[in-house]
Amino acid sequence: MKAMTSNPYAEVRQTQNIRANARAQATDQSALDHATRLIQRVCCLAGLGDFIDEIRTDNRAIRSAIKRHDTSALFDWLMAMLSYQGISDRVAHDYMEQHGRVTWREIQADLASGSRCPKLQSYWHFHGCRYHKTSGTCAEPDHIGQCPLPTHPLRNGRLNQSAYSLYLFIRDVADNDLVAWIEAQLGSAAAPADANRLSRMRDALLEPLRHVHGVSDKVLSMALSVLLLAAPRKMKLWAEVGAGMIAIDTLVHNFLVRTGILRRFNADHAYGPACYQIGGCADIIQAVANEIDASQFNPRFPKAFPRFVQHAIWRYCAENGLDVCNGNRINDGSRCNNAYCQVRAMCDRVALREIAENR
Repeated sequence: MKAMTSNPYAEVRQTQNIRANARAQATDQSALDHATRLIQRVCCLAGLGDFIDEIRTDNRAIRSAIKRHDTSALFDWLMAMLSYQGISDRVAHDYMEQHGRVTWREIQADLASGSRCPKLQSYWHFHGCRYHKTSGTCAEPDHIGQCPLPTHPLRNGRLNQSAYSLYLFIRDVADNDLVAWIEAQLGSAAAPADANRLSRMRDALLEPLRHVHGVSDKVLSMALSVLLLAAPRKMKLWAEVGAGMIAIDTLVHNFLVRTGILRRFNADHAYGPACYQIGGCADIIQAVANEIDASQFNPRFPKAFPRFVQHAIWRYCAENGLDVCNGNRINDGSRCNNAYCQVRAMCDRVALREIAENR
């Protein structure tokens, strides 16, 4: 009987794959080490030791609403938060001050009046409303004259749709009790206590709410982080998940580009949904946060505190923070020459416009 011989080409390919995987792991580790050193320094410069205390102090009314299971108050607060997306905070704030805000009780009364629009029957029917404020059009033109949705003077039609979509979500999916729904979602994902526990609980909230019309990952993550961290201290799961929420805005994304962190991870991408995809900005910040012991900044902080790390990066960049790494300070057509940046020696100083043009 002829002896079987091994396939030399298969062995070569296997060896090449092993080497390629080893190189990829080494590259990722090198990228993570670089990112950790740089962001650790940023946390020392811009991280707030009273970050959680500040959130809790500024949101006592929210904590009280959580205790009372006051869905009406929580909806009103969430809609105010959602109104800040897509425009500067000052413009959004001034518009709401001048024109008012939409409230739970207003929508509740409007729907109780018996609108005949089929889109307002339920959260699931509402999909595809397509109301457009400027043109005054929607998917059900025969009903728009009697529809309550356009009557609210919000900044644009997307926000009108967001308000009704969120209201119907809470009414139909959360059974009118947002606090109980959050508790149930977190509780169902909390076990087992393995390495994926935080991501499971985070996704248990984010994934259903992502389908509320017009809600971005950034604003949703930011709002939920504040809501969860402001909750009564006995609500341990809320605090754990609130600390793990990561909100990627253009300042944070551009910081990861300019410093070369995205390039070293082979993760260059345009700002937007890709920031939350596998290997994007949020994953990188999570990986870095796992390497930085946040309890060094406050003994009461959890050791892994992604929201703190992300906020420190934002504060290092923002004009109303340390005002260091942003488009006002840096000519994005060339490498950064800000000699006052205290992480300059570790930064790759990638030209932001060059990255955008090469995509």
